[in-house]
Amino acid sequence: MGSATLAGIDATQHTPQANAPELNSDEILRYARHLLLPDVGLDGQRRLKGSRVLLIGAGGLGSPTSLYLAAAGVGTIGLVDFDVVDASNLQRQIVHGTSTLGHRKVDSARDRLRDLNPHVHVETYDAPFRATNAEEIARDYDVIVDGTDNFGTRYLTNDVSVLLGKPNVYGSIFRFEGQASVFATADGPCYRCLFPVPPPPGMVPSCAEGGVLGVLPGLIGTIQATETIKLLLGLGTSLAGRLLLVNTLDMQFRTVKVQKDPACPACGTRTITHLEEYEEYCGIPGTEPHVTIEAPLHPDEITPVELAEKLKRHDDFDLIDVREPQELAIASIPGARLIPLGSFQAAIPSLNPEREIVVMCRSGARSGQAVAALERAGFKRARNLVGGILRWSDDVDPTVVKY
Repeated sequence: MGSATLAGIDATQHTPQANAPELNSDEILRYARHLLLPDVGLDGQRRLKGSRVLLIGAGGLGSPTSLYLAAAGVGTIGLVDFDVVDASNLQRQIVHGTSTLGHRKVDSARDRLRDLNPHVHVETYDAPFRATNAEEIARDYDVIVDGTDNFGTRYLTNDVSVLLGKPNVYGSIFRFEGQASVFATADGPCYRCLFPVPPPPGMVPSCAEGGVLGVLPGLIGTIQATETIKLLLGLGTSLAGRLLLVNTLDMQFRTVKVQKDPACPACGTRTITHLEEYEEYCGIPGTEPHVTIEAPLHPDEITPVELAEKLKRHDDFDLIDVREPQELAIASIPGARLIPLGSFQAAIPSLNPEREIVVMCRSGARSGQAVAALERAGFKRARNLVGGILRWSDDVDPTVVKY
């Protein structure tokens, strides 16, 4: 068995914590295959039972991670999420099911984990993970698992891990590729050593915009669960200092070294002494319930209701759809010209800068990028469809499929 020096965890020897709880006869039977492992045994299983792991996100990555941590006997699992179960989640978020559609994700996941292992205590936080509550939520946990799907929460998770001295088990997925690592250990790098600052809003598409292979979060989430259990038991060599890159199309796994940056403001110079919100930088969706707004928020925006009125009046303007062809086959607004965002810059010379142009996508993120490109090119009458085709379905035509 290897050993590790980890902030927040006494993993230097294979002995239970002084207050590690005993296993009852039911647990001994349940964990029998663990108890047979020389590197786990009874003492290691007691260590797991006395451990506390916090999962930020109960979605694609949080599903397999939480299931395997619960099955392994991690005594307390915290779940942070403020979303509800949607039908589009079930392609990959296996901790939820058809019977829990519309339920709070933390409640759905808690019930599934309790059914899987009634000996595990699940604590739920049905709230956004914010700078105002992150330290309070994370303080009493041994390991923090990053199952987030946006950069704002990812940076916040990293920063609270560093400030509290908690290892951060990182995972990320997009389309057919995934990443995993362990950040914020005592001697290892943190996420900011690899990516110092958040990207501009809309620069990197989310899984909701770009898609994700359903089994990919299962693969990466299982790796996160493995790394978490290794940390708790002090086993083997963790991914600290290495970034694991997974390409499922070629089924290739490779690792690259990640060095601790002495100039990192989080774990290097320690100039980050308090938590900040990154919503304004990363375009994190707000937490308020959806409210229809009949007027555009900015001069370069237009609501679906306004667009519907323009179409009904047969106004003279161009409607541009910057989604991908496969998305057009799912749902569309009649009359839109398809120019995928990847080829939009090259298509700008074909557009008339004197005409009014309305740009649309799924949610408004990619179309916002396209409008910004048009404005840089000198277009004065380009407008972004707020909320995209999703809000069009909500506000104008409910027969349009949401995806």
